[in-house]
Amino acid sequence: MAGLLSERSRLIESSGIRRVFDLGASLKDPVNFSIGQPDFAVPGDVRAAAIRAIEDGQNRYTPTQGIAPLRDRIARKLREENQIWADADDVLVTSGSSGGIFLALAALLDPGDEVVIPDPYFVMYPQLVGFFGARPKFVDTYPDFVLDPDRIEDAITPQTKLIVLNSPANPTGAVVPEDRLRRIAVIAARHGIVILADEVYEKFVYDGSRHFSIGSLYPATITLNALSKSHAATGWRIGYAVGPRPILDKMKELQQYTFVCAPSFAQYGALVAFDVDTSAQVRAYQRRRDLIVDGLRRRFEVWTPGGAFYVMPRVDDRDASSFVERAIANNVLLIPGSVFSRQPTHIRISYAISEERILQGVDILTRI
Repeated sequence: MAGLLSERSRLIESSGIRRVFDLGASLKDPVNFSIGQPDFAVPGDVRAAAIRAIEDGQNRYTPTQGIAPLRDRIARKLREENQIWADADDVLVTSGSSGGIFLALAALLDPGDEVVIPDPYFVMYPQLVGFFGARPKFVDTYPDFVLDPDRIEDAITPQTKLIVLNSPANPTGAVVPEDRLRRIAVIAARHGIVILADEVYEKFVYDGSRHFSIGSLYPATITLNALSKSHAATGWRIGYAVGPRPILDKMKELQQYTFVCAPSFAQYGALVAFDVDTSAQVRAYQRRRDLIVDGLRRRFEVWTPGGAFYVMPRVDDRDASSFVERAIANNVLLIPGSVFSRQPTHIRISYAISEERILQGVDILTRI
């Protein structure tokens, strides 16, 4: 039956992250640096609102674009926190930020288009770009993962349709400074290119810095976000998109034939989530970041991430795969950097685990 698979589907490769998850299921109580999800609970008020919605019968389809009160609340959040001017009609509630990525690429890309993607990158970007017949153009950010706007411009050709930005970033934790985002906006405007800004980690910024949304100054930006990381609601699949009305309208139409709508109960929970403070959890993650970076520096080359909850140390001069195998043999799960990059010398570590487990894992990694 494999011969019946479409050529398009054959372009999609199995996620290296999922392979590590599957392997982890065979280990007994591993130190799990592989899971890219917060380890705190969904806030109680948010859980209560979702349960109340279920018990009140809010279990049916919602409007494809999302319930009106939630879109109003998201628009207000965007205006107040991101300085992105939007009203409810500019907002599409999506099935997580991943659903938003799929819809945005489906709405924009044709075969032969090119998409500029910083390397390292979130695994979904190049896979879906290829799925829609377009071609990724990678922009190297090694060794310090700081995105250089000049390299962005050098990658642009007449076929370039889109620039993908993820700040704070998965897998590196890098935060693109505001001045560089402003330069990228000028470059995009000069070439007439749309920007896709994946801001799902916006709450996780450290060292007194603040998140800056490029959509606040460049109108041709599709901004994506979700409750998955900020409120630990990864399984609820609740996200949102805002951007130019013609693109959002087409994304809404595509959602009608794919996801239909975001989960109903999660939309009602999200109404409460935007008024819940999770800054204490973010401060805890900064402490964990400092703990793991200080420990890894005893042996590895590692750059201090400015956000998210990942760190990407260099562990080998040529290929980190054997290091990953030794780590797994010592009951430590992590992801090889080759899953996220064309360069295989690094590993990705998620420090969304307890400080005790971080210390245990770092001790093992610095000894193997």
